[in-house]
Amino acid sequence: MQKRVILCILLLCFTFTLSAQLTYGTTGLLHAPSAEMREDKTVMLGANFLNKEITPPTWYYHTYNYYLNVTILPWLEVAYTCTLFKAEALGLKPYGYSGFTNQDRYFSVRLRALKEGQFWKHMPAVVLGTSDPFTSSGGVIASEQGNGYYNRFYLAATKHVRVGRETIGVSLSYVYNRRREYKLNGVAAGVTYNPSFHPQLRLIAEYDSRDFALGATYLLFNHLHAQVELQRMKYFTGGLTFQFRLK
Repeated sequence: MQKRVILCILLLCFTFTLSAQLTYGTTGLLHAPSAEMREDKTVMLGANFLNKEITPPTWYYHTYNYYLNVTILPWLEVAYTCTLFKAEALGLKPYGYSGFTNQDRYFSVRLRALKEGQFWKHMPAVVLGTSDPFTSSGGVIASEQGNGYYNRFYLAATKHVRVGRETIGVSLSYVYNRRREYKLNGVAAGVTYNPSFHPQLRLIAEYDSRDFALGATYLLFNHLHAQVELQRMKYFTGGLTFQFRLK
Protein backbone atom coordinates (compact mmCIF):
# COMPACT_ATOMS: atom_id res chain seq x y z
CA MET A 1 0.00 0.00 0.00
CA GLN A 2 2.82 2.41 0.88
CA LYS A 3 4.44 1.84 -2.52
CA ARG A 4 1.15 2.62 -4.29
CA VAL A 5 0.76 5.89 -2.42
CA ILE A 6 4.33 6.88 -3.32
CA LEU A 7 3.69 6.02 -6.98
CA CYS A 8 0.55 8.18 -7.02
CA ILE A 9 2.45 11.13 -5.58
CA LEU A 10 5.28 10.77 -8.10
CA LEU A 11 2.87 10.62 -11.03
CA LEU A 12 1.05 13.69 -9.84
CA CYS A 13 4.25 15.62 -9.33
CA PHE A 14 6.25 14.69 -12.43
CA THR A 15 3.76 13.76 -15.15
CA PHE A 16 3.88 15.18 -18.44
CA THR A 17 -4.32 22.34 -18.98
CA LEU A 18 -6.59 19.97 -20.54
CA SER A 19 -9.40 18.04 -18.97
CA ALA A 20 -10.09 15.31 -21.50
CA GLN A 21 -11.56 11.92 -20.74
CA LEU A 22 -9.17 9.17 -21.75
CA THR A 23 -11.73 6.55 -22.67
CA TYR A 24 -14.21 8.74 -24.52
CA GLY A 25 -12.05 11.42 -26.13
CA THR A 26 -14.25 14.24 -24.84
CA THR A 27 -13.93 17.11 -22.40
CA GLY A 28 -14.36 15.92 -18.83
CA LEU A 29 -12.44 14.64 -15.84
CA LEU A 30 -10.59 11.32 -16.16
CA HIS A 31 -13.45 8.91 -16.74
CA ALA A 32 -16.30 10.84 -15.12
CA PRO A 33 -18.18 13.66 -16.91
CA SER A 34 -17.90 17.34 -16.12
CA ALA A 35 -19.70 20.45 -17.40
CA GLU A 36 -16.55 22.18 -18.64
CA MET A 37 -16.47 23.19 -22.30
CA ARG A 38 -13.67 24.24 -24.63
CA GLU A 39 -13.82 27.47 -26.61
CA ASP A 40 -15.77 27.23 -29.85
CA LYS A 41 -13.76 26.13 -32.91
CA THR A 42 -11.37 24.14 -30.70
CA VAL A 43 -10.05 20.94 -32.28
CA MET A 44 -8.48 18.06 -30.33
CA LEU A 45 -6.60 15.11 -31.83
CA GLY A 46 -5.64 12.45 -29.30
CA ALA A 47 -4.55 8.87 -28.67
CA ASN A 48 -4.47 6.83 -25.48
CA PHE A 49 -3.27 3.61 -23.94
CA LEU A 50 -6.26 2.01 -22.18
CA ASN A 51 -5.71 -0.44 -19.36
CA LYS A 52 -8.15 -3.34 -19.60
CA GLU A 53 -9.50 -2.40 -16.16
CA ILE A 54 -10.92 0.87 -17.50
CA THR A 55 -12.66 -0.52 -20.59
CA PRO A 56 -15.90 -2.52 -20.93
CA PRO A 57 -15.41 -6.30 -20.41
CA THR A 58 -15.33 -6.85 -24.20
CA TRP A 59 -11.68 -5.73 -23.96
CA TYR A 60 -10.13 -8.36 -21.73
CA TYR A 61 -6.72 -7.08 -22.89
CA HIS A 62 -4.97 -3.70 -22.88
CA THR A 63 -5.84 -1.62 -25.92
CA TYR A 64 -5.56 1.83 -27.53
CA ASN A 65 -7.90 4.46 -28.89
CA TYR A 66 -7.65 7.64 -30.93
CA TYR A 67 -10.12 10.43 -31.52
CA LEU A 68 -11.08 13.68 -33.24
CA ASN A 69 -12.98 16.19 -31.13
CA VAL A 70 -14.43 19.53 -32.30
CA THR A 71 -16.24 22.16 -30.24
CA ILE A 72 -18.37 23.40 -33.12
CA LEU A 73 -20.21 26.09 -31.14
CA PRO A 74 -19.73 27.42 -27.59
CA TRP A 75 -22.49 25.02 -26.49
CA LEU A 76 -21.87 22.01 -28.77
CA GLU A 77 -19.00 19.49 -28.75
CA VAL A 78 -18.78 16.43 -31.01
CA ALA A 79 -16.19 13.64 -30.88
CA TYR A 80 -15.46 10.58 -33.01
CA THR A 81 -13.53 7.85 -31.19
CA CYS A 82 -12.03 4.56 -32.36
CA THR A 83 -10.94 1.78 -29.99
CA LEU A 84 -8.75 -1.03 -31.32
CA PHE A 85 -9.72 -4.73 -31.34
CA LYS A 86 -7.28 -7.63 -31.40
CA ALA A 87 -7.67 -10.28 -34.09
CA GLU A 88 -7.58 -13.03 -31.47
CA ALA A 89 -10.62 -11.52 -29.70
CA LEU A 90 -12.54 -11.42 -32.99
CA GLY A 91 -11.75 -15.02 -33.90
CA LEU A 92 -9.57 -13.99 -36.86
CA LYS A 93 -6.35 -15.72 -35.82
CA PRO A 94 -7.14 -18.93 -37.82
CA TYR A 95 -7.33 -16.73 -40.93
CA GLY A 96 -3.80 -15.45 -40.51
CA TYR A 97 -4.52 -12.22 -38.66
CA SER A 98 -2.88 -11.22 -35.38
CA GLY A 99 -2.54 -8.15 -33.22
CA PHE A 100 -4.76 -5.11 -33.60
CA THR A 101 -6.71 -5.55 -36.84
CA ASN A 102 -10.10 -3.88 -36.30
CA GLN A 103 -11.72 -1.09 -34.31
CA ASP A 104 -14.93 0.00 -32.63
CA ARG A 105 -16.18 3.43 -33.74
CA TYR A 106 -18.65 5.78 -32.08
CA PHE A 107 -19.72 9.40 -31.68
CA SER A 108 -20.05 11.48 -28.53
CA VAL A 109 -22.07 14.69 -28.17
CA ARG A 110 -22.08 17.26 -25.37
CA LEU A 111 -24.59 20.13 -25.11
CA ARG A 112 -24.14 22.97 -22.65
CA ALA A 113 -27.46 23.93 -21.09
CA LEU A 114 -26.12 26.56 -18.66
CA LYS A 115 -22.87 28.50 -18.52
CA GLU A 116 -21.12 28.88 -15.17
CA GLY A 117 -22.33 32.09 -13.49
CA GLN A 118 -24.85 32.73 -16.30
CA PHE A 119 -27.75 34.03 -14.18
CA TRP A 120 -26.17 34.46 -10.79
CA LYS A 121 -22.68 34.40 -9.35
CA HIS A 122 -22.74 30.91 -7.87
CA MET A 123 -24.57 29.13 -10.71
CA PRO A 124 -22.72 25.99 -11.89
CA ALA A 125 -22.29 25.09 -15.53
CA VAL A 126 -24.63 22.30 -16.71
CA VAL A 127 -24.02 19.91 -19.62
CA LEU A 128 -26.10 17.12 -21.14
CA GLY A 129 -24.07 14.44 -22.89
CA THR A 130 -24.01 11.03 -24.48
CA SER A 131 -21.40 8.66 -25.87
CA ASP A 132 -21.98 5.79 -28.28
CA PRO A 133 -25.79 6.26 -28.29
CA PHE A 134 -26.46 4.07 -31.36
CA THR A 135 -25.39 0.62 -32.49
CA SER A 136 -25.52 -1.24 -35.80
CA SER A 137 -26.41 -4.50 -34.09
CA GLY A 138 -28.79 -5.56 -31.37
CA GLY A 139 -31.31 -2.79 -32.05
CA VAL A 140 -31.29 0.90 -32.94
CA ILE A 141 -30.48 2.16 -29.43
CA ALA A 142 -27.38 0.74 -27.77
CA SER A 143 -29.43 -0.26 -24.75
CA GLU A 144 -28.61 -3.76 -23.50
CA GLN A 145 -26.58 -5.51 -26.21
CA GLY A 146 -24.98 -4.79 -29.57
CA ASN A 147 -21.76 -2.97 -30.28
CA GLY A 148 -22.52 0.20 -28.34
CA TYR A 149 -19.84 -0.76 -25.86
CA TYR A 150 -19.24 2.78 -24.56
CA ASN A 151 -22.90 3.74 -24.41
CA ARG A 152 -23.85 6.21 -21.69
CA PHE A 153 -26.05 9.23 -21.05
CA TYR A 154 -25.32 11.82 -18.39
CA LEU A 155 -26.20 15.14 -16.80
CA ALA A 156 -23.22 17.00 -15.30
CA ALA A 157 -22.74 20.19 -13.27
CA THR A 158 -19.42 21.92 -12.52
CA LYS A 159 -18.51 24.89 -10.32
CA HIS A 160 -15.08 26.47 -9.86
CA VAL A 161 -14.28 27.98 -6.47
CA ARG A 162 -11.50 30.39 -5.59
CA VAL A 163 -9.68 29.63 -2.34
CA GLY A 164 -7.20 32.43 -1.89
CA ARG A 165 -5.06 32.34 -5.04
CA GLU A 166 -6.00 28.75 -5.83
CA THR A 167 -8.81 27.39 -8.04
CA ILE A 168 -10.70 24.21 -7.19
CA GLY A 169 -13.28 22.70 -9.51
CA VAL A 170 -16.10 20.52 -8.23
CA SER A 171 -18.15 18.33 -10.61
CA LEU A 172 -21.23 16.24 -9.92
CA SER A 173 -23.02 14.10 -12.49
CA TYR A 174 -25.47 11.28 -13.00
CA VAL A 175 -24.47 8.57 -15.47
CA TYR A 176 -26.82 5.99 -16.98
CA ASN A 177 -27.04 3.15 -19.45
CA ARG A 178 -28.68 -0.28 -19.64
CA ARG A 179 -25.75 -2.33 -20.90
CA ARG A 180 -25.77 -5.89 -19.59
CA GLU A 181 -21.99 -6.26 -19.42
CA TYR A 182 -21.11 -2.67 -18.45
CA LYS A 183 -24.06 -1.16 -16.65
CA LEU A 184 -23.88 2.45 -15.50
CA ASN A 185 -26.52 3.84 -13.20
CA GLY A 186 -25.36 6.18 -10.48
CA VAL A 187 -23.75 9.36 -9.27
CA ALA A 188 -20.23 10.38 -10.33
CA ALA A 189 -18.17 13.18 -8.82
CA GLY A 190 -14.75 14.72 -9.06
CA VAL A 191 -12.46 17.48 -7.83
CA THR A 192 -9.79 19.33 -9.83
CA TYR A 193 -7.00 21.60 -8.63
CA ASN A 194 -4.93 23.99 -10.75
CA PRO A 195 -2.04 25.32 -8.61
CA SER A 196 -1.52 29.05 -9.09
CA PHE A 197 2.28 28.62 -9.08
CA HIS A 198 2.07 26.23 -12.07
CA PRO A 199 -1.26 26.58 -13.95
CA GLN A 200 -0.19 24.13 -16.67
CA LEU A 201 -0.71 21.32 -14.16
CA ARG A 202 -4.13 20.00 -13.14
CA LEU A 203 -4.62 17.36 -10.45
CA ILE A 204 -7.80 15.28 -10.54
CA ALA A 205 -9.52 12.93 -8.12
CA GLU A 206 -12.83 11.29 -9.07
CA TYR A 207 -15.43 8.61 -8.55
CA ASP A 208 -16.93 7.61 -11.91
CA SER A 209 -19.96 5.72 -10.44
CA ARG A 210 -17.92 2.49 -10.51
CA ASP A 211 -14.35 3.17 -9.35
CA PHE A 212 -12.16 5.79 -7.70
CA ALA A 213 -9.29 7.25 -9.73
CA LEU A 214 -6.45 9.71 -9.32
CA GLY A 215 -4.67 11.48 -12.14
CA ALA A 216 -3.20 14.61 -13.68
CA THR A 217 -2.96 16.56 -16.93
CA TYR A 218 -0.14 18.79 -18.09
CA LEU A 219 0.12 21.38 -20.87
CA LEU A 220 3.28 21.44 -22.99
CA PHE A 221 4.17 24.08 -25.61
CA ASN A 222 0.65 25.59 -25.36
CA HIS A 223 -0.82 22.85 -27.56
CA LEU A 224 0.29 19.40 -26.41
CA HIS A 225 -1.45 17.86 -23.41
CA ALA A 226 -0.42 14.74 -21.51
CA GLN A 227 -2.69 12.89 -19.12
CA VAL A 228 -2.24 9.99 -16.74
CA GLU A 229 -4.72 8.09 -14.59
CA LEU A 230 -4.48 5.48 -11.89
CA GLN A 231 -7.82 3.69 -11.74
CA ARG A 232 -8.45 2.19 -8.31
CA MET A 233 -5.13 3.85 -7.47
CA LYS A 234 -3.11 1.15 -9.27
CA TYR A 235 -4.09 0.58 -12.94
CA PHE A 236 -2.28 2.96 -15.30
CA THR A 237 -3.93 4.60 -18.31
CA GLY A 238 -2.43 7.53 -20.22
CA GLY A 239 -2.47 9.52 -23.43
CA LEU A 240 -1.49 12.57 -25.46
CA THR A 241 -3.71 15.19 -27.09
CA PHE A 242 -2.85 17.95 -29.56
CA GLN A 243 -5.21 20.92 -29.31
CA PHE A 244 -5.55 23.99 -31.53
CA ARG A 245 -8.20 26.56 -32.32
CA LEU A 246 -9.47 27.37 -35.80
CA LYS A 247 -9.60 31.03 -36.78
